[in-house]
This record gives sequence, structure tokens and C-alpha cells, in this order.
Amino acid sequence: MRPAYEYGEEVRVIRNVRNDGTYPGMAMGELLVRRGAVGCVYDVGTYLQDQLIYKVHFLGEGRTVGCRQEELVLASEPWVPSLYEYRDQVLARKTLSLRGEVVVAAGQPGQIEKVLRDLPDGVQYHVHFGGGKVLQVPESALMPAPAGKRGVAAPEEDDAND
Repeated sequence: MRPAYEYGEEVRVIRNVRNDGTYPGMAMGELLVRRGAVGCVYDVGTYLQDQLIYKVHFLGEGRTVGCRQEELVLASEPWVPSLYEYRDQVLARKTLSLRGEVVVAAGQPGQIEKVLRDLPDGVQYHVHFGGGKVLQVPESALMPAPAGKRGVAAPEEDDAND
């Protein structure tokens, strides 16, 4: 096993990293580093003798976190940032229509099921709006759901490109 990243290299985490119980002072499952954050490798070790673990310091987050090789890419590699991630709660910023029929009202809450970063028209999401409705929605048609409040939005009429 040879490390893919050297000491001092800048890397980007490509998955949200949550506390698996090994990070002190934070609850299990709590978000440690959000996907897209850049950090610097300053140690490499092994776990169970078959996985490389990179100790990465994320200056912006003020944390040093152990990351598996498959969770990292070089910071210099192309990256498309997104406003939302899997499981984030959102609201429809606009009324969403499919073939002329309104399927989601402006302000209706939903949950991100998948992030689509590599589309020619920019970032889009698979959003579950309840009742079995999962739509592919452009980032511009969504807004964050306020903490503790759902379904509050200023309506705006528009068609989604689904």
C-alpha cells in the first residue's frame, strides 16, 4: 500500500465526513467536514492493516480529521460546489410544473436525495417532495428550509426543466 497523497499536499474531501465516534467532544454522526472542504495532509497511517488513513487538517473548519483515500482528491482537481447536500431540507423557491401541470407549489418542503454536479446546465438535485414525488430540480429553483419552520416562502411562478 502506497499513499496517493504526500505530506503537505492539499486535498479536497469529496464526501461529508461525520463523527464515527472517534472524534472527541462531538456527538456520533455530527458533521465534521462538509464535502468540498480543502485541507492539508500531515500524516498517513493505517487502519486494520488494510486501509490508509490520512490525517488532514482543515484550516477553515479548525479540525484535523482522519480520511480514507476514497474520500479525497487533490485540491487542484476540478470541483463544482453546490449549495445543498444529501438529506438537506429545502423549499421550492418557485412553483414547479411538469408538462404544464403544477406538481410542486412554491414553498413546499423537500429533501435532497441526490446531487448532480456534472450537468451542462449546472448543479441539479433529485428532491423528494413527499407523496412519492421525486423531481430533478435546478439549484436556482430551491432555497434552504428555515430551521424549525417549513413551507414558508415567497411564491414565484416558473416551470422546472425536468
